[in-house]
Amino acid sequence: MTHPSPSDFTAEDRSALIDTVRRFATQAIAPHVSAWDDAGEIPRTLYGDAARLGLLGLGYPEALGGTPAPWSVRNAMSQTLARHGGSGGVMASLFSHNIGLPPLLAHGTPEQQAEIIPPVLRGEKIAALGITEPGGGSDVARLRTTARLDGSDYVVNGEKVFITSGMRADWIALAVRTDLHSQGASGISMLMVPGHLPGISRSPLLKMGWHCSDTAHLRFDGVRVPARYLLAQEGAGFRIIMGNFNGERLALAAMALGFAQACYDEALAWARQRHTFGAALVERQAVRHKFMDMQMRIASTQAWVDALGARAEAGDQGAEWVAQVCLLKNHATQTMQFCADAAVQLLGGMGYMHGTMSERIYREVKVMMIGGGAEDIMKELAARQLGV
Repeated sequence: MTHPSPSDFTAEDRSALIDTVRRFATQAIAPHVSAWDDAGEIPRTLYGDAARLGLLGLGYPEALGGTPAPWSVRNAMSQTLARHGGSGGVMASLFSHNIGLPPLLAHGTPEQQAEIIPPVLRGEKIAALGITEPGGGSDVARLRTTARLDGSDYVVNGEKVFITSGMRADWIALAVRTDLHSQGASGISMLMVPGHLPGISRSPLLKMGWHCSDTAHLRFDGVRVPARYLLAQEGAGFRIIMGNFNGERLALAAMALGFAQACYDEALAWARQRHTFGAALVERQAVRHKFMDMQMRIASTQAWVDALGARAEAGDQGAEWVAQVCLLKNHATQTMQFCADAAVQLLGGMGYMHGTMSERIYREVKVMMIGGGAEDIMKELAARQLGV
């Protein structure tokens, strides 16, 4: 695969990438997901496998070991992996760097970027994002984890919860309060925290879905972080965090679309081969109509994902675009919810069995509807961006 810039990523490049992603998902992921779910983790070797195919570095500068790619291509990769891999847990773990590294890529110094990003894109290190706190949720401006400058180090104290890749992370993009007298957004900063530092403790969290994605409760007890790992300047953290969310939400929408398609695919294959009362399920009018209800939602979500990706590539990422991304995230996850529910119903008893894609995706719906901003938060943010 070549390494084009985002502007000259050709249709042939895109087709070759999607073929690669499909093969990787069907051969290296889908057959093993149930075992990984039972184990509670994916093998660390999977990071290297994905890196060698160029998947971890998609969208990153070539100078840092990545492959520049437009949003349409990145969304297509996410959608294809979701559709053919059928596991949000795998994707959450494997691509946690796509929420952990963008703050560094956008606001870090060349020295910070050169030290941290290339090993992650090679699959040698794992990056995570640490924002959410116990009792804090979406109210980022109220975070309580503190970082006090002491000589050449920041001394960090506090907790983070629901952190994807938190048990394994070698680097944590951590939101902290550096202005201890401020209770709002102005006192927040971002630090790139090495995961091996003394004073960091980690506890695994059990979840409804995403069983093979390690999710952690992190505690920071007097952790000394070299001041050179501060991103931008003190007080810039809230702006960094808010800018990071837009890309995460667009990627989540593409993933949700892929999972909806996975449910459709599995249910249709079942309906064609499952016979009841002398005929295949798909020959029943009510069943065919259910598939059309699924297709209607899938098609509308596809059009919306493509449109907002194209606008982002054209540099149109203003307030109205942000509002559309928020609404798309809600629409895409509702499409996933509808298709997962319909697929489980169509599969009948098999849909309730551990090991089917639809059963797994059904359990993963809610984390997709909550992660990156819950539905009500998305509606309120969209309304504010539109001046409603």
